[in-house]
Amino acid sequence: MKTRSLRLQGDAELLADLGQLWNLFCLVNGLMSRLTTVPTVLAFLLATTAAAEDMVGRASVIDGDTIEIHGTRIRLWGIDAPESDQLCRDEDSEKYRCGQKAAAALAALFDAIPRPVTCTPTNQDQYGRTVAVCSLGSPGPDIGQWLVANGHALDWPQYSKGKYEEAQHRAEKAGRGIWAGSFVEPWRYRACMRANGRPADCSDQAPLP
Repeated sequence: MKTRSLRLQGDAELLADLGQLWNLFCLVNGLMSRLTTVPTVLAFLLATTAAAEDMVGRASVIDGDTIEIHGTRIRLWGIDAPESDQLCRDEDSEKYRCGQKAAAALAALFDAIPRPVTCTPTNQDQYGRTVAVCSLGSPGPDIGQWLVANGHALDWPQYSKGKYEEAQHRAEKAGRGIWAGSFVEPWRYRACMRANGRPADCSDQAPLP
């Protein structure tokens, strides 16, 4: 009986040792799993942060409210400039290509002040372009506000929530840019064109929404 009791005691100790070994295995396995997961999470977070970082560089002009930096198309946030084929009327009611004039004014600004452009992304638009608030230098003037203040673009309240409304009022009062004559809002012009309108007609007679 004594021998059997010792044998049972030895078996119990062995089971206890095996249990401790199993717990240790689970602990090590969990640590290894975490070690392989942490770098993945860190890599994801770093990539997400990098994607939201400011873009800085010399900018080229695509149109009145779109620029390009290092091959990335950037749509200026909160404003809407006339389209490239859009026509406006000047103070003498003569038609001119106000979209092309807005793009030329933006290009002239970059030439006159050759500083790197800094863009802070906000989101992407339906065309996959980065939408961003951009400034000429850092710190520097808001490019979108400059365009609106000089009558080359409009405050787009659907997105800006009125951020550039005051600048637009000043431009309208002073008769700057497109405010010197008459024009159709760019968003109405695009809607007219999507309805199979012609540039000449949509520039003058775009239907109200």
